[in-house]
Amino acid sequence: MNYISTRGVAPKLDFRGAMLAGLASDGGLYVPASTPKFSAREIKALAKLNYQQLAFEIIAPFVGDSFSAKELGRMIREAYADFRHQDIVPLRKLSKDHYLLELFHGPTLSFKDFALQLLGQMMQASLRKKSIVLGATSGDTGSAAIAGCLGAKNLDIVILYPEGRTSDIQRKQMTTTGAKNVHALSVNGTFDDCQALVKTMFTDAELRRHVNLLAVNSINWARVMAQIVYYFYAALQLGAPKQKVNFCVPTGNFGDIFAGYMAKKMGLPVGKLIIASNKNDILTRCYKTGTYKVTGVSATLSPSMDIQVSSNFERLLFDLHGRDGKKLERMMAGFAKTKSLKLSPAAQKAFKAQFLAASKDDKATLAQIKKTFASTGMLLDPHSAVGVAVAESAKLKGPIITLATAHPAKFPDAVKKATGKNPPLPAHLADLNRRKERRATMANDAAKLKKFLQTL
Repeated sequence: MNYISTRGVAPKLDFRGAMLAGLASDGGLYVPASTPKFSAREIKALAKLNYQQLAFEIIAPFVGDSFSAKELGRMIREAYADFRHQDIVPLRKLSKDHYLLELFHGPTLSFKDFALQLLGQMMQASLRKKSIVLGATSGDTGSAAIAGCLGAKNLDIVILYPEGRTSDIQRKQMTTTGAKNVHALSVNGTFDDCQALVKTMFTDAELRRHVNLLAVNSINWARVMAQIVYYFYAALQLGAPKQKVNFCVPTGNFGDIFAGYMAKKMGLPVGKLIIASNKNDILTRCYKTGTYKVTGVSATLSPSMDIQVSSNFERLLFDLHGRDGKKLERMMAGFAKTKSLKLSPAAQKAFKAQFLAASKDDKATLAQIKKTFASTGMLLDPHSAVGVAVAESAKLKGPIITLATAHPAKFPDAVKKATGKNPPLPAHLADLNRRKERRATMANDAAKLKKFLQTL
């Protein structure tokens, strides 16, 4: 399997090369040169597999010859060994034709564990020299990436997070590990500022000649690839391929829902993919108007979605514009200058054919947490609540699966405000609030970050 850049200039790479590169040298994102396809008969046969076996079948075509079947099987088993539910990803019924896919039973209680535990295994198996894993987080990516790299030899991990814009639980999961190879750095700014710093480092040719940087944000194709699996798993639970299933995804950076888009391209019978946004609704506005325009980041009760520049949207734009790398390069260059781009009429039509989009504010988020608890006894974290609220307003025919992206205990203040209940942390994190934090800051300055990376 070869991988190409969305901007059409960087050389083709195999899976291992694309995974280790993260961001393409031309500033684009790597995508598969072609999409593996599964027939209806093949999809039906997948229903008898457990999650790890299914992951192998879905991931193997993307990996190609980069890892042997034995290596890949071992990495998948180890990646999901620490998940605390026998089904890995249980599917629970909310109401008639509406289901909740619980993606928070991994070691750090968020959907990011599905990709980052596996990516950590793959990176460690591929390293030939001292490397630095560099990422930005709006809350959950950081802790999941850190968990995947704890104690790794010849590997430091540096995570930038926006000061005051994560929950206390999210921050403490990053700052209390005590591991010498972990560096969680707070930045006085937004997630978009953190993400911009990371992208600047990956496009700094001089830095990359001296420091081997590895990407863990969803700019790394391996992240998206691992998330495709649970779309297949969930749809199979509801009888795929006999019927289409709709998915509603609370998303900020567009990576999780792009995985669903890839599953559909691979042959999974998906109806609509529903983009659920909070007040930071750049994706919803683009869906409605055809204009992708940055308007500033607002702090909300669902901080992991407090994003305006959705990095993975570039991957969809590439497809929507005929996979024309030169055209997309011009569009993204213009976006970098003006913070706005316009979809072509054909691209906007194609976007609306595949997706729906809506947003919910904090008031609606709290109302949904309260409503779901009253009707089902289930507690939702605020991100999942945004998804459930949007799904309920979509009025689609057929089953809808909403992705529950985080455990409610990661956002206890919002949950308690809505329900009066204080969601307890699972046993393996019960002492988190008593653990000693090691906190450090990083200026919102690319030169200073570069200097820091060079000293590791």
